Amino acid sequence: MISNVNSQDITGTWNGKLTVQGGISLRLVFNIEKTDEGYKATMDSPDQGAKGIPMSSAVLENNVLTLEMSAAGIKYVTTEISKDSIVGTFSQMGQKFPLNLYREVKEPEKLVRPQEPLPPYPYNAVDIIFPNEKENIKLAGTITYPAKKGKYPAVVLITGSGPENRDEKIFGHKPFLVIADYLTRNGIIVLRFDDRGTFKSEGIFKTATSFDFATDVEAAIKYLKTRDDVDPKKIGLIGHSEGGIIAPIVAVEDKSVNFIILLAGTAVDGGEISISQQELIGKANGMKDEDIAKTIAINKEVFRMIRENNDTDSLKKQITEFLLSKSDEFPKGSIPEDTPVEKVIEMQVAQITGPWMLNFIRYNPAPTLSKVKCATLALFGEKDLQVSPALNIPVMKQMIEKSKNKKFEIQKIKGVNHMFQECKTGLPGEYVTIEQTFSPEVLKLISDWILKTTKFTPNP
Repeated sequence: MISNVNSQDITGTWNGKLTVQGGISLRLVFNIEKTDEGYKATMDSPDQGAKGIPMSSAVLENNVLTLEMSAAGIKYVTTEISKDSIVGTFSQMGQKFPLNLYREVKEPEKLVRPQEPLPPYPYNAVDIIFPNEKENIKLAGTITYPAKKGKYPAVVLITGSGPENRDEKIFGHKPFLVIADYLTRNGIIVLRFDDRGTFKSEGIFKTATSFDFATDVEAAIKYLKTRDDVDPKKIGLIGHSEGGIIAPIVAVEDKSVNFIILLAGTAVDGGEISISQQELIGKANGMKDEDIAKTIAINKEVFRMIRENNDTDSLKKQITEFLLSKSDEFPKGSIPEDTPVEKVIEMQVAQITGPWMLNFIRYNPAPTLSKVKCATLALFGEKDLQVSPALNIPVMKQMIEKSKNKKFEIQKIKGVNHMFQECKTGLPGEYVTIEQTFSPEVLKLISDWILKTTKFTPNP
């Protein structure tokens, strides 16, 4: 519905900066246009590499603009609209934050990233396209290789969860660019690529699981084997977070993989990982123990249902009924005042029963780890609150004993977080504020280990 009393033209591009709990700062852009039926809008999140996400509704009534994205539980409501600025409140899943928008494109704060390499490089960097023949899609990436002709070890970098580009860009950091630069300067060829269905890669991201992404990695290995400068007996994988789940899957399937490096890879199923995250991050953020306990108890039961019920339609109904019965126990503020609890639960159920999340919760990486026979280096951050070393290392050690793989090493790196940055708290909100992209100590450790494992000596 559009009211006749609207006085401001709200069409066009509006830019703002959202600061949420934990100090995370994100640029948001809303693009609004008027149609014969009313208004429609899309949202960009430049810092996360997302663009053109459709809003489910855009309504201007009585000079109040309301933008909603139902699937993500996002709502933006204005309190003041002028010619060049908008004042409003952004809410998502019960949490509210002030968000002011401006027509003028404000220059983002210059983030200092001293490790980010700038051309010209002392090696070759070439953008490539390679096929995943199993999925009939083409993947886009960048390969970096030494300028001098020869046969070199090579690695494929595997991103963490969520739609990631080839640099695994997050909060102004480009960890995969930094890793690729360091390794290639030390005589190691590196292939990194955009996740399927994102940026320049073909395919559909939203329905893909870790097993689908594994076929993309297999395609990358196949491409590397076609190159004259790659030693086909010295191809390895480096996976971060979810990438640390995918790398063992590929290594067990493809015996030609010479080595794998797991950066905050998991050894327990996604349900246990999620519970651990909620507890560790909740405590670090000062959340009440009572609220943490209630949330964990509810989620444990939901994850149990997901593990035991493989019929998605029946599962959605089962979880919905359970959450409705427990809605009185939800922590204060988790349900927006102006949103029916049924609507919030509907959005939560849609999120948790998506293909990727169902697979993440159900999949136990431990049995796969017990089958890994190639050289493996598993690294964990001492201050990682997302993939807890205390939870995962003991299970991983058990799998090593089971596999009898004497080439499987585990190290916990002192003072680093999930992104392998030297940090103070380990909280995700700290990632963007740290100038360092990736610990130099860990970069050297990775490079030295690869060279030792492949018995390769770089040319001076």
